[in-house]
Amino acid sequence: MSKQAFVALVTCFNADETINYAATRAQVRRQVEAGNNIMCAGTNGDFSALTFEEKVRLTEEVVDEVGGRSRVIVNAGMPATFETIKLAREFDRIGVDGIAVITPFFIACTQDGLIRHFSTVADTVKTPVYLYDIPARTQNHIEPETARTLAGHGNIAGIKDSGGAKETLEAYLAVARDIDGFEVYSGPDHLVLWALQNGAAGCISGLGNAMPQVLAGILKAVNAGDFAEAERQQAIFAAFRTDLYALGFAPAMVKRALFLQDSSVGASRQPALLPNDEQDARIAEILRRYDL
Repeated sequence: MSKQAFVALVTCFNADETINYAATRAQVRRQVEAGNNIMCAGTNGDFSALTFEEKVRLTEEVVDEVGGRSRVIVNAGMPATFETIKLAREFDRIGVDGIAVITPFFIACTQDGLIRHFSTVADTVKTPVYLYDIPARTQNHIEPETARTLAGHGNIAGIKDSGGAKETLEAYLAVARDIDGFEVYSGPDHLVLWALQNGAAGCISGLGNAMPQVLAGILKAVNAGDFAEAERQQAIFAAFRTDLYALGFAPAMVKRALFLQDSSVGASRQPALLPNDEQDARIAEILRRYDL
């Protein structure tokens, strides 16, 4: 089976911070034309700043724009199992290809609590569910043995690992080798090629928003067996990541880089980082360096 790239799509905003659905559709088209699949309402999509109703409409718009040309995964994860289920049922109705469920945030969870949370969500929908581990943001981590337990659930199809630790990724890949039908998707952009070479089904990339052709190029080369070309493209991707992420919070830097390429994507709703001229100049110089 061929490896697949997903882009953790940004959500585009107007100047008043309402969602710009037309601009978001344009970003969907850009990614699909490059050969990438879509994950929406994820970390790079400002999911924590979107309302329930916005997430539903955003997913409807993305699925409609994709029109079956690529796969669509959407994140339903919220701190409460109750609201996660409500969102997951809406996404099930819309007809996405997968429902990602980020670990609950704000509330500290035991591993048994995580098993109950994910299993309960997966029990309520027909669409395959993907675990989403990003402990630096949620403070809850899916231990590999917990992933192994959940992999036995008939409707849990895999995991997105955004922890950044190669050791954890290796442990998740071991689960995938042991349990048929359980897929691992790598989140860290510097590990895309390594993960693919070691059994990952694909990647879900935030950086691909700003560099869609290079991301698609890595996957195309891997699927063609041209690992020299894959390594060349990965080197570009990793170097761009190092340069851009050195400037600040990674999703915010990706969004700002994309804004400097196409201002219709708007700013972020997140309050932590505000654009400034010095930072914009540094990002613009990086973009020029990579011919973006």
